[in-house]
Amino acid sequence: MFDMANLSKLKTLSAGAPDAMKAFHAFDAAAFKEGALSVKTKELLAVAVALTTQCAYCLEIHGKKARAAGATDAELSEVAMVAAAIRAGGAVTHACHVL
Repeated sequence: MFDMANLSKLKTLSAGAPDAMKAFHAFDAAAFKEGALSVKTKELLAVAVALTTQCAYCLEIHGKKARAAGATDAELSEVAMVAAAIRAGGAVTHACHVL
């Protein structure tokens, strides 16, 4: 199912919902703009979220952007472990609901 070529269909989505997509692109640009957090930090956060939500498209896009912003193998590795810990922690804490 994952194929980066599928993202070409974003044009169809934009044609069907132009105002919403324009607003999404503006929001996305604002969220990833340099600010109190560096672009590199924001891209590392995006990788962590993408790992947690298991979005292959986001991993591809934000992994490349994180690298372009200077992220190292060590930083990406630590981000992966933090994301794994959070995902596992969710399962552990939600176990309390069944006990």
